[in-house]
Amino acid sequence: MFLYFLLLLVFYALTNHFLNKFRNFPPIPFPTLPIIGHLYLLIKPHHFHRTLTKISNRFGPVFLLRFGSRRILIISSPSAAEECLKQKDVFFANRPLDLLSGKHLGYNYTTIATSSYNDHWRNLRRISTFEILSVNRLNTLLHIRTDEVRLLVHRLLHLQNQEDRNPVLDMRPLFTEVTLNIMMRMIAGKRYYEDCVVSKEDAEEAETFRKMIKESIELTSYSSVRDYLPVLRWVGVGRGFEKSLIELQKKRDGFMHILIEQHKKNMASSNSNSSHDEKKTKTMIGVLLSLQESEPEYYKDEIIKGLVLDLLAAGTETSAGTMEMALSFLLNHPEAMKKAHTELVNCVGHGRLVNESDLANLPYLHCIIKETLRLIPPGPLIPHASSKETTVSGYHVPGGCMVLVNIWAIQRDPNVWAEPNKFKPERFLEGAELREGFKLLPFGYGRRICPGENLALRMVGLTLASIIQCFEWERVTEKMVDMDETARGLTVSLTNPLQAMCRPRSTMMNVLSQI
Repeated sequence: MFLYFLLLLVFYALTNHFLNKFRNFPPIPFPTLPIIGHLYLLIKPHHFHRTLTKISNRFGPVFLLRFGSRRILIISSPSAAEECLKQKDVFFANRPLDLLSGKHLGYNYTTIATSSYNDHWRNLRRISTFEILSVNRLNTLLHIRTDEVRLLVHRLLHLQNQEDRNPVLDMRPLFTEVTLNIMMRMIAGKRYYEDCVVSKEDAEEAETFRKMIKESIELTSYSSVRDYLPVLRWVGVGRGFEKSLIELQKKRDGFMHILIEQHKKNMASSNSNSSHDEKKTKTMIGVLLSLQESEPEYYKDEIIKGLVLDLLAAGTETSAGTMEMALSFLLNHPEAMKKAHTELVNCVGHGRLVNESDLANLPYLHCIIKETLRLIPPGPLIPHASSKETTVSGYHVPGGCMVLVNIWAIQRDPNVWAEPNKFKPERFLEGAELREGFKLLPFGYGRRICPGENLALRMVGLTLASIIQCFEWERVTEKMVDMDETARGLTVSLTNPLQAMCRPRSTMMNVLSQI
């Protein structure tokens, strides 16, 4: 009986192999198992991008996998990425459907992150680009980012004063909280972490928010076996996970409902003759509600909730993770830290704190951020989906195929980068731009490029510049910081959260004493 089953399995695999060659599909790793396909590759989902890179080294930069009944095209070279994201961008502008997270957390695939490429998505993109994340809008909210980074500096200084010797600092929660405070103040005019002087009602709201964020990080992931094997859902396997997603979305939706209703009450009670400056500094929810007043049939509360939740999810964990990884690299490369500090002294001096407007004059700091994003992009796999049949690198790609652009592999390709695994910020002083030659794609490219790129670079740049200017940093031990990364929610972060020590720079004490 076992021998019969084994022969049947071999016959199935060989038949599939030759049929795929006949269809001119991209190379397909052998074996493709019945029912599950290549799902056995998800044994280590936290390092899936590394697994795909190893397969690419064997089968080439374009290959095809099958997860259950879903075909997945993997792209691992700059030329193939350019073909998908530029030359044939319109064919690959969709997002994968039938994923549980998109269904339950994405308002049934209607948010900017989960929607198919259609008129609805284009309108959401327009709103995000021109109404919420425009340069003018970000400039009007500059004071929020400045305030929160100053508060982080003050908090670090306070932690130093609590003990006679340098305390060991857990940097991940510090970076996460500053980014969440920035985002929530820009979105809703509220901060929910550290030094919040609030009423009992606001304290409960803050606690609800913190629990919601923690649960969101724990539940969301790149993929779930249930997404590719619907039969498991039919027989009841994994219903607990789906139920958890549904319950989480109820909390998220309810929380956003409260914020929107609070804004509506404030708008109704405010003076209709508000000054120009007051209108300019509206929160992002306030801007969207103003649009709702002019076009209520489109700007429904659900649209506003989806936009805000996507913005919150995309703008916090990724930026905080980049800050943590950049500081980790600098601790392992003190010569780069010294160069960054020297640049700050030359540009800003010791008489004031660095401002966001100074970032344009700090090229080496930008090189550090670029090199961090190159080595550990927050989202190492960019998901797309083909809307119709087409070709990539001469291979046939069927319609509805899920596409993963492995930017982690592209950004560490030895054929593209000299010493690809080495931290060398100086390589970008030679003029390599973020998207030059499709070698560096931390924010994606084309129609689906991240609309929050400008905001992310501002937050990360100002935070790093401030803590480098104000403090001397060192590792907790002589051992190098572990730079291994693992999937955490929708992004990757360091497997071991960063711990570090710092002390105020003597040259900055006069300025720090005034914070």
